Amino acid sequence: MTKTRIPETDHGIQGEVTVRQYDEMQRNLRDRGWMETKALIASGIDHGHALEIGHGPGYLGLEWLKLTVDTHLTGLDISPDMTGLAGKNALSYGLSARVKYDTGMGDQLPYTDDTFDAVFTNGSMHEWVNPAGTFEEIYRVLKPGGRYFISDMRRDMAAPVRWFLRAGCKPKVIRPYLDSSVDAAYTSQEVKSILLTTRCKDAQVKSDPIGLSIMGVK
Repeated sequence: MTKTRIPETDHGIQGEVTVRQYDEMQRNLRDRGWMETKALIASGIDHGHALEIGHGPGYLGLEWLKLTVDTHLTGLDISPDMTGLAGKNALSYGLSARVKYDTGMGDQLPYTDDTFDAVFTNGSMHEWVNPAGTFEEIYRVLKPGGRYFISDMRRDMAAPVRWFLRAGCKPKVIRPYLDSSVDAAYTSQEVKSILLTTRCKDAQVKSDPIGLSIMGVK
């Protein structure tokens, strides 16, 4: 039986030590090839100006920029500490001219209607205070024909899969945060129920042993 969802946070990842530890974890995932970059591009998000919600240290968006041509990125994160870190990482990638980072909430996007060619995020949905409102905002800021790709862990992953993720999570001090993130994640059916209340109701929801991906077109 799947455990009841336990909300994790409404203020993102903040604080110098925690942010540094999270950055190390994300770099480890990147270096192992465990980021969602290939799946993101395979979904059709491979051109234009994209918005990344909950960008954290910024590696997914920066890898996307590196693998695509003439693309631009706007990142939005609730944590000003993460916004600052992502800017530093963009500088180290040599991609500062193609990306800018803002601080804000996913359900109150500070952008006009029909602004972006694509919207994507990985690992932030379980932190959304208002998931239905965030999906509505994603739809609003997309241009007609624009695509969205949202991926996150699933709370109902099998126990051996959860153990594997935990064992591979480095630095070890970050493992409790992984546990709380899994406990706050959604199941496929929960996501589908949320989507039905939004203009993203026609999105495709896919599951794999670790997580979920939500893909659609405006």
